[in-house]
Amino acid sequence: MQENGQKENTKTVIIRRLVKIALSNVTFDLDIMKVGIDLIHFATSDYFLGMDTFAQEKGIDVNKYYVGIGQEKMSIAPPDEDIVSLAAKAVEPILQQIDRAQITAVMFATETGIDQSKSAGVFLHKLLNLPSRCRMIELKHACYAGAAGLQMATALVKVNPQEKILVIAADIAKYDQDSSGEATQGCGAVAMLITQNPRILEIEPGSGYFTDDVMDFWRPNHRNTALVDGKYSTKVYLSSLKHTWEHFTEQTGRVFEDIDYFCYHIPFTKMADKAHQTLLKKVNSQLDKAQADAKTLPSQIYNRIIGNSYSASLFVGFISLLDNVKDRLDNKRISFFSYGSGCVAEFFTGVIQPGYQTVLMSESHRQQIAQRTELDYPTYIDFYYKTDYAQSDLALPQLNKGRFRFCGIEQDKRLYTQQTPSNAL
Repeated sequence: MQENGQKENTKTVIIRRLVKIALSNVTFDLDIMKVGIDLIHFATSDYFLGMDTFAQEKGIDVNKYYVGIGQEKMSIAPPDEDIVSLAAKAVEPILQQIDRAQITAVMFATETGIDQSKSAGVFLHKLLNLPSRCRMIELKHACYAGAAGLQMATALVKVNPQEKILVIAADIAKYDQDSSGEATQGCGAVAMLITQNPRILEIEPGSGYFTDDVMDFWRPNHRNTALVDGKYSTKVYLSSLKHTWEHFTEQTGRVFEDIDYFCYHIPFTKMADKAHQTLLKKVNSQLDKAQADAKTLPSQIYNRIIGNSYSASLFVGFISLLDNVKDRLDNKRISFFSYGSGCVAEFFTGVIQPGYQTVLMSESHRQQIAQRTELDYPTYIDFYYKTDYAQSDLALPQLNKGRFRFCGIEQDKRLYTQQTPSNAL
């Protein structure tokens, strides 16, 4: 009996060792598996307001905007455009390249939500005919939520490599008329497909993050527009950058010189310059202005002519880098600094994958920007301040030129439709 027991114990030990080896191999495979952005596309509205028109109306030197905050134009959403129609416009070109039935989750990041209970993604689900075996969740923390969605999606795919997850960041930045924030409005949506073996960007493990309860920007439930303390918000943004950088270097061991290009959250374009100068000073960099600009300016081009898109703006910057940098980016390391007022911030990196250019949708981005219609100031006011959305029933004029349209409200239910693209206005 004792001999049989010894044999049994020996078998148990061998089995345990084999299981341990198998599990260690699984862990190793997970560690080396690449996960990140396989496809990425952005959308903006069909209209814009020039900062020259804005400055003339306000009686202000236009250079306060061109030079002072680095803005030339801001995309303006018509009354029948919201975050769902913008998101649909951003996502559909991705879905046309894959089997949409394989999408397993949608993480919809926004701070301009359309319902206090129902996720904006569920409205999108029907509009885009996504599969029923699919999770939908809305994420919120000011402008940080898009980065949170990207990190969560990356973690889910690492656990289950079969997952194909859409991360969407969509917002319409709107402030009170004649407020200090009015010049920094804009709108946009970015859609990202997160998979294993991504063709554009591998998200690297390790990041730096920081949270502090501050009141630099907020929007109470009873308000349609945000409240902001601009100077204080800039101060908190830069302080958060320093904290996340310190944590990032502790977590990853990477240093400033390991990063080839930098993308920052951009509430207004000049903010990215301030952020990079702060980081240069923090690390005692010896780069001259031309060298520093080369690492940041390509990511600012679209924001100058679109304006603030809140949770989407960091990723609009990334797309701007992909579309406009002169050198090839294969195997280059890109950093991302996400800041959400209130505040939560994160600093992380990714590596551009070889051959990434073959799956970019640069022409779509350029066409959208070039084909926008310029608004005069009275029409801009009509678009942004004359529609009362707090009605149980609302029919909206057809001004949205795109395929997807928010057409109104019926018995407190929002209605969306697909239409033939038009030349409204």
